[in-house]
Amino acid sequence: MEYLRLLGVDFKQFDSDVDESRQPNEPPQTYVERVAALKAEAARNCVTDCQVFLAADTTVCIGNVIFGKPRDRDDARRMLEALSGRRHYVHTAVRVESTTGLSEGRIVTTAVEFIDLDQAVIDAYWASGEPRDKAGAYAIQGIGGAFVRRIEGSCSAVVGLPLAETAD
Repeated sequence: MEYLRLLGVDFKQFDSDVDESRQPNEPPQTYVERVAALKAEAARNCVTDCQVFLAADTTVCIGNVIFGKPRDRDDARRMLEALSGRRHYVHTAVRVESTTGLSEGRIVTTAVEFIDLDQAVIDAYWASGEPRDKAGAYAIQGIGGAFVRRIEGSCSAVVGLPLAETAD
């Protein structure tokens, strides 16, 4: 939401309740694109006082393995151990739809490389509360940014809304 404010967009937030289950053998980019479209459609069908709807979805992956939001501490630990010292990809789909029939979407892929994380760091990070509702169990805009050795692509997309593509 802070990014929309930076762009000078007047908006209302709507939390959509869509099934974010991954389809069998669905590639990560297809998955985020589909979920973003479902979110935009849900908003369009439920909100009557808006003309333009923006939705986004983000996933973290290594190959075809998707790291969503952690279920619990052990799940977050599993994800962060898998990301430790490795390069992974963050796919963010942004979707704009309107009551006049506009429907446009983009996918932004960013490569992120983590430093090596030891168990004490992972446990302290979980205790901070930050990774609980974040794809891949980390927030690049917070404490989790300290884990990033290198990034290739859009930092704002890793946060969850690619600014350049959204503004366009």
